[in-house]
Amino acid sequence: MEFTLHTDFSTINPQDWNTLVEAGISDTPFSRYEYLSQWWQTRGGGEWKQAELVLVSASENGRLIGIAPLFKTDYDGRAALLLVGSIEISDYLDLIVRAEDLPRFLTGLFDFLVHSGLQAGTACDWYNLPDSSPTLAALKAESERRGWTYRQEIYRPTPRIALNGSFEEYLARIEKKQRHEIKRKMRRAAEYEMPVRFYIVEDAAALDSEIEAFFSLMIQDPNKALFLKDDMHLQMTSILRAAFEHGYLWLAFLEVGGVKAAAAVNFDYKNKLWGYNSGVNRDFMELSPGWVLLGHQIQWACEHGRTEFDFMRGDEEYKYRLGGVNKFVMRAVIAK
Repeated sequence: MEFTLHTDFSTINPQDWNTLVEAGISDTPFSRYEYLSQWWQTRGGGEWKQAELVLVSASENGRLIGIAPLFKTDYDGRAALLLVGSIEISDYLDLIVRAEDLPRFLTGLFDFLVHSGLQAGTACDWYNLPDSSPTLAALKAESERRGWTYRQEIYRPTPRIALNGSFEEYLARIEKKQRHEIKRKMRRAAEYEMPVRFYIVEDAAALDSEIEAFFSLMIQDPNKALFLKDDMHLQMTSILRAAFEHGYLWLAFLEVGGVKAAAAVNFDYKNKLWGYNSGVNRDFMELSPGWVLLGHQIQWACEHGRTEFDFMRGDEEYKYRLGGVNKFVMRAVIAK
């Protein structure tokens, strides 16, 4: 297995990268080439001021075996290698490798990092690993074999709803009071004195204006307004454009009388919806537009055969009221 250190994303073929993601241990939108390469352009919307790309690939007989998208920075009081995409805006991260190749890829990766001096005095501090990822067990085994320290902890919950039938079947599974609330709010919107319209953005020519409309709703939340600084605005715009170009952006609005009252950004990827962010127009709170739009999202997912709605990171109460069941993303720290 031949390992190569890359100092730029352009030296790896995007199609080869994404093919490996799709065959790999964690096939999520956040591991794809277009997402991580865009993330690197602004270092996560300004999350990292100092960062050195440590992008390592492994090939065997001309075949791409694995990718470790890493960067080096000072973190938590020491030099560290983190996964590109860390920490705040990428809900799931992992190595990019097939399950059958993971153990030997990981062994070769650490040999390469040690021999090249990249591991010297440096911890690997990897966030947002899915709790189901085989990387966790492989990291522990590799650390024990080398006599290194290994620590693993839960980082955040990632509630999700299993979908395997109609919208009515989904509603029948959640708590009775919540079921009635969703039906009541959606019915009230349908019967509202002004026309209420739910639509998904499909027109490429309108994409930029629709993204800006989404941001204008998003920043009505004071915390999100603080989050969406110039670098983050640029970061999220590039991510959403890339997702649209690759066919998995799901951007939807709820309009009341022709005025946008709520918006939601999801990724429609691998037959499930991944709930990324949302915004609400405070002028329409009496209509509960955020709840109505959530109902439409789940209804759409049911009607279009999606198998899951993933709320992704966060333990907000509404996720559980709508039937979310916890999974988790983990933090793993490896040090010599």
